Amino acid sequence: MVSSPHEASHRIFQDRPELLSPVFRLLGVPLPAAAKVEVLTPDTTEIRPLERRVDSVLRVEPPDGDGFLLAIEAQGRRDPDKASSWTYYLGYLGAKHGLPVLLLVVCQDPATARWAAGPFRSGYRDWTAISVHPLVLGPDNVPIITDPAVAVQNLAMTAFSALTHGRSPEAPAILDALATALGSADRDSISYYSEFMEIGLGDTLARDIWRKLMATVSYFPGRGTLVEETYLKGKADGEAEGKAEGKAEALSEAVLRVLAARGVEVPEEAAGRITECTDLGTLDLWLDRAATATRVEELFTPETPER
Repeated sequence: MVSSPHEASHRIFQDRPELLSPVFRLLGVPLPAAAKVEVLTPDTTEIRPLERRVDSVLRVEPPDGDGFLLAIEAQGRRDPDKASSWTYYLGYLGAKHGLPVLLLVVCQDPATARWAAGPFRSGYRDWTAISVHPLVLGPDNVPIITDPAVAVQNLAMTAFSALTHGRSPEAPAILDALATALGSADRDSISYYSEFMEIGLGDTLARDIWRKLMATVSYFPGRGTLVEETYLKGKADGEAEGKAEGKAEALSEAVLRVLAARGVEVPEEAAGRITECTDLGTLDLWLDRAATATRVEELFTPETPER
């Protein structure tokens, strides 16, 4: 069964292709500047007999026209069948698109990463007919980013660092750096990374830490994330009351829950101001601001009309 961490490990390259530049530098493979990246179908099925599917396939087109394909596989464990599968993927994609193909394998386990580096040879006895040499990203070569100043320069690389090191002792520090960096990011980035990380970290302690660090507008609806729980509870409570007073009470509770989840201290005076506000527009604005606030005062500046 495909897991959330598995999906996140390769989907981030589709969603945030700017990750390719730092990743290729890590791997020692030159990537021309200003290359255009296109997401292709990962289907490598031939007519009917057997379904085969690569996790992600990107077409990289540098300005000079020397393009290539990048097949990306997320690998959670050793798999003896992968040697033949990867050989097939590379041959099929190259023939279909008429381009050279590189294979990138993403691992979160050091032992699996060492195995995935290959080479994987196919042939008869001592004669090698085909040899596959994957590029590999794993805990041994993906940097641990714990400096928010570095994180803010490359959110995608920091998120990928957190995914790769999600089960390591360094995970909390990486997540803290990412959360801090998102404080100065645009709303779309906050939405994407906050819930992408929660889903991608899977059933780990790191996910619990992330839930406490972040709360924002839902990017992946229907996944049962902290933000959805907060919002839906508030909405349900308000509708059950059937009155504006009930909705205001639910929204003010949501604001306080988001601040608490992010570790923002709320003095008694500020808490009273939030709970006593009955203007739904103001409470909606405060709920949005609570997603990125580092101090409760940031909710009230500039002043908003209250009733």
